[in-house]
Amino acid sequence: MKQKNEEGEKTMFSNEHTILKTGDWIKAESRNGELIIGYIESLSSIEGVVKVTVVTSDNNQTIGKTIPILSKRVKKLPVSNVTNKTQIEFLLDLALATGDKEWFLALSSELNAMKQLVNGVR
Repeated sequence: MKQKNEEGEKTMFSNEHTILKTGDWIKAESRNGELIIGYIESLSSIEGVVKVTVVTSDNNQTIGKTIPILSKRVKKLPVSNVTNKTQIEFLLDLALATGDKEWFLALSSELNAMKQLVNGVR
């Protein structure tokens, strides 16, 4: 799936994981096997390549730079409305106190995803 903006540049396309678009936070592996976490700056005109601004990486020299990565090496990170572990734990307590099982399960899932992300960065 491809869409173009007014300048004719691709603004989104899908890889085997999900639909990718400008601004998405991603986790990827470089050609050298280094972990990269960042956000999509743009989708290049070369099929299957995204340009990612690196926020965290095993390679400190790439942090802060925008680099091209094959979309098949990119996994979109889940969107979170809660910003930290402490907030999720507070909301988990609130969900328990109110007996809201569905909310509790959703928050538990989000906390587990956050823990996996942190473990993946290390």
